[in-house]
Amino acid sequence: MIKPCQGANDREKAALGLDSGAGGFLNCRGVSGLTAPQGESPPKGLTKMTGQTEDRAGDGRMNVSGLLEVHNLTKKFGPLTAVDDLSFSVAQGEVVGFLGPNGAGKSTTMRMIAGFLAPTAGRVRVCGHDVVEKPIEIKTCIGYLPEGAPLYGDMTAKALLNFVAEIRGFRGAERRRRIDDVVAKVNLEEALYQPIETLSKGFKRRVGLAQAILHDPELLVLDEPTDGLDPNQKHEVRELLRSMASDKAIIISTHILEEVDAVCTRAMIIARGRLLIDGTPEDLRASAKGAESLDDVFRAITTRAVVDEGRVEKSA
Repeated sequence: MIKPCQGANDREKAALGLDSGAGGFLNCRGVSGLTAPQGESPPKGLTKMTGQTEDRAGDGRMNVSGLLEVHNLTKKFGPLTAVDDLSFSVAQGEVVGFLGPNGAGKSTTMRMIAGFLAPTAGRVRVCGHDVVEKPIEIKTCIGYLPEGAPLYGDMTAKALLNFVAEIRGFRGAERRRRIDDVVAKVNLEEALYQPIETLSKGFKRRVGLAQAILHDPELLVLDEPTDGLDPNQKHEVRELLRSMASDKAIIISTHILEEVDAVCTRAMIIARGRLLIDGTPEDLRASAKGAESLDDVFRAITTRAVVDEGRVEKSA
């Protein structure tokens, strides 16, 4: 029995990502990269998408190097494929920007990684644990900030953090220390005793971020962490992420491409559930001729993907 879940009912566990229902996956390292035009090689630092896994050991097993390992992850909702054979890994010390247009499958992927949504196919390991086989264990080492930061609106921020700390198994002085630490880190002091439903969008986001980092997780999965924050607050959150990055693996979904330059060591772009490119921000710029910014790169790559897919559909 994992200590952080002792005494928690199903509603409490589900609220914090500690529910026992989960999707899951396997020990692997996936191929990621750019689909280059026929006969051309992708830019240095990027790899072609081949549909095959790489980095196999001599005995055919996958080598594991990341705190997060995603392999051939797929999610279908009826006839709609939201995530399509997605493979990647995130290692300690990496801050990965997870980019894509609306409806690309970013939030769906994050929900599957966190165990909130079962996959149709594919496997994931988090901190060495298979999400299907060890759903509670993976949630003890994940800090998850969902899209919209769903919280109990009738609680104050302080009451919610006390609740989260108790559910995660912290008591007494240790609970107080952890709450004081995250409150200071996200600058939540002035809103600590207000009901969450009365807070601005930015403060609600800060409460959500505070609960995600309270237990000092090894992996942070953050769905638009700076959404609703003013420029000063965005800067503070980016500084916080940089300060935590050395001993964690962090994956951030964002539409703010300047955030990738400011925080991320690596960026992935997906569209229609498929990984299009994976590399450093510099690699991404080099992949799109004439691109002066990541906005240019984003438009070029996602537009190219739509055009290429249209050609495939017409030729089918």
